[in-house]
Formats: sequence, C-alpha cells, structure tokens
Amino acid sequence: MRKFAVQLALLFVSCLALALAPVKAQAAPAFNVLAFYNGTYDAAHISFVKEANQWFPKTASQHNFGYTATNDWNRLNSLQPSQYQVVLFLDDLPQTSAQRAGFERYMNAGGAFFGFHVAAFTTNPSTWDWYHNGFLGTGAFKSNTWGPTTATLKVENRPHPSTTRLPATFTSSVSEWYAWNRDLRKNPDIRILASVDPVSFPLGTDPNQSWYSGYYPILWTNAKYKMLYANFGHDKMNYETNQPLSSTFGSEVQNRFVIDGLLWLGGRQTARE
Repeated sequence: MRKFAVQLALLFVSCLALALAPVKAQAAPAFNVLAFYNGTYDAAHISFVKEANQWFPKTASQHNFGYTATNDWNRLNSLQPSQYQVVLFLDDLPQTSAQRAGFERYMNAGGAFFGFHVAAFTTNPSTWDWYHNGFLGTGAFKSNTWGPTTATLKVENRPHPSTTRLPATFTSSVSEWYAWNRDLRKNPDIRILASVDPVSFPLGTDPNQSWYSGYYPILWTNAKYKMLYANFGHDKMNYETNQPLSSTFGSEVQNRFVIDGLLWLGGRQTARE
C-alpha cells in the first residue's frame, strides 16, 4: 500500500511539473500574405482559387509566413504594408476607384504583390492606366491559347531570387496562356523572368487558338516595385461535370518559383533544396 502511495505521489508530481512547464511559444510569421479572390467566374478559375487556398496555407506553415484569403476587395481601400507585407490577386483585380487607389497607395508605400493569370486581364487598359500600362506593362489582352496545356518555359533572368532554383528550361503546369498588345521587352522597367520556349510551338490544341511562333513572356517583375506576375492560374476542366483535370500546383519545379518568389517578396531568403 505504501509503495502504491509513493507511485501515486510521483505521478502527481510529474503531472504538476508538466502543467507548470512553460509552453514554447510558436514563432511569429516572418511576414503575412493577404490573398484576394473572386471565385465566381469560370470553373477553371474557381478551381485554381480552391486549390490555391489549400496549397498556400500548407506552404505557409512550411516556410513560416502567414496566409489569409478574402473575397472582400474593399480591404484594399486602406491596406498598409505593416498589416500585410504581400498581396496576392488570384483570379481578379480591383474594380472600384477606392480599391484601385488603395492598392496604388499600398504599393507606393513599399507593399509587395504577386498576381496570377486573370489579374492582368483587360480589353480596355485606359480604365486603370497605372496598373495595366505601367505597373504590369501589358496593356490590353490580345490573344490566348486553347485548350489549356503545359508549356516549356525558358528562364531568362537567373540572378533574380525567384528563379535561382529553376533549370534553364522546365515544363510548366497546365494553363491557358495570355498574350498582350504591348511588347514587354521594350519596357525599361520590366524584367522578364521566363518566356515560352519555341520548342512549345504549336502551343494549344485548337488550331484556331494556338500559337505557332512569336515571343510570349510568362513570368516577370517591374523593377520599380516589389512585384511578380505569373501568367498561369487556369486549370483544365471537364465543364460538363465541373471536375478539374489538372492542377496549377502540379509542377514541382514551377512551385519553386512560387515559393521563392513569395519569400523574396516577403523579405526572406529563398528556400534551399
């Protein structure tokens, strides 16, 4: 009986010590990301948003940054870089004058931006000249490939932190690809990071919506800002069943660009193999 009492006392002391032991605080995120999305137009874009909002939180936990997704674009109106150091546009862009003015203030105050696919789409760039003609440098949408396919991409700017872990060429994930009416090579502020390698031609499966030759930037940055734009972000879909047939995050090599680009935008070193 005495032996049992001693064991019980030792157990009590052990439990008390565990209860009183200081809890190791979880490390604060190195930076915070706010991702804006619409999620209501085109099943292929909706699919990308859904997988992005699953992939980014997992990536955030692995690389110690915070990730918040919202469809309230009015949060741009008064957004400050001290609140969120990086902003993502997943499948849309600001529509109201207050949202657009807020985003311009955010970027000019030192904020960072990562845009995907539809974030650059417009047929009337004069409605937001700063963004379409200056910030992105694209001007108006000119053409697209169809249906969605992979492309061989040629890396053009290896010293950039977002491309240091990329090979000279790599196979992208599946996407629909956009072309623009402005030649980004002629813009002194734009640094093209990767473009379509000519081995990809013809690019597309519809003969009437395929690219057979030409120069097509896919990844780039604007030297005046801390920003990145990626032309991908459109999954291949079975529109009859609403089922995705590809994943934008299905290319491990392409994911290196997304991860290292985000870490650079957030002020962190790039990931290491």
